[in-house]
Amino acid sequence: MKLELVGKNISLTESLKSKVEDKLSKLDKYFSDEILARATLSSTKGNQKIEVTIFLPGTILRAEDSSSDMYSSIDKVQNSLERQIKKYKTRLKKRYKDNTSIKFEEVESPIEHEDEDENTIVRRKSFDLKPMMEEEAVLQMELLNHNFFVFLNGNTEEVNIVYKREDGDYGIIEAKLK
Repeated sequence: MKLELVGKNISLTESLKSKVEDKLSKLDKYFSDEILARATLSSTKGNQKIEVTIFLPGTILRAEDSSSDMYSSIDKVQNSLERQIKKYKTRLKKRYKDNTSIKFEEVESPIEHEDEDENTIVRRKSFDLKPMMEEEAVLQMELLNHNFFVFLNGNTEEVNIVYKREDGDYGIIEAKLK
């Protein structure tokens, strides 16, 4: 697994880099060498945060933790990612049953815009919609640890949004163009 370290408002010391590399290298047994993982470490007002995103073909695994101690946050993120991998192991195996070659999809980084006149939009993301089944969209949403996910429905070829309801079930919003 290729690891990319990014620091925001924090200097990446050798011990910090070593700790992140050591902890995330424990996940190498699950992935091939070509898989990219991005670890973003940041610090704001005494709060230390780490976000780790692992880009798999067609799937993204993501975990984050925030605390006053960066080293404990790194431990928690590594444990969280390992739990996700184990939890979704059978679903991921079904999805990638023909795993002879791994193809990479280009995942664009979020584009941040700063506009001096208007401060309502603080972050902008763009992503490619790929056709998938509703079950795949639920899986992707759970892997990202989000409460909604936008996808292109493979059956209807329309943009849909799957979301997690308060009762634990899922809902789908079907967008129709007029």
